[in-house]
Amino acid sequence: MNKHILNRIKAFGMTNQLLSEDLGRIGRAHNIELGHTPVTPSAPEVDAVYYPQFDAAVRIEASSMSKHYEIFYALEKTIRALVAETIEATEKRDDWWSSSRVPTVIQVEVKSRIQKELDAGVTRRSLDELDYTTFGELSVIIVSNWDIFGSLFTSKKALEKIISSLNALRNPIAHCSPLAEDEVLRLQLTVRDWFRLME
Repeated sequence: MNKHILNRIKAFGMTNQLLSEDLGRIGRAHNIELGHTPVTPSAPEVDAVYYPQFDAAVRIEASSMSKHYEIFYALEKTIRALVAETIEATEKRDDWWSSSRVPTVIQVEVKSRIQKELDAGVTRRSLDELDYTTFGELSVIIVSNWDIFGSLFTSKKALEKIISSLNALRNPIAHCSPLAEDEVLRLQLTVRDWFRLME
């Protein structure tokens, strides 16, 4: 599929997610269920035994923050896919991770993160090294390979600014802190800026 069309489809999906978030905020503000998203029940034992033990205000805040997490999850997965697809198309191989396309310092950090998971005895999150990169490291990979990513974005400087802004917004979401109302708007605008970069 044409990359331009694929980017438009991704932008369409992200715009729908942002609209869904807006509708959710309106519903919460007026204490009504608009029915625009399916309600997914969690495991009965969690609902019945553990979840009610949390303070009601914390549960409401968690529900509100879940949409921001979903946006970031979708965005980060989309950026990872873009990085992998773009480099694979250039390198013409699937094992590009250990090539010069990925800065050595990132390869070393990722190897260390994988080893920590193995040492902890937990299930690996992924068999793909790219899934172990941080949001900031994804930016470094893109900028380091501007010769192949430059044609996908309108401006390198804008890309760095938007990624930096997204990284700052990601921190409270990843560390279970509520986003201020202004930051919710900033997140929505910055995500839109990201997709505008690719037009």
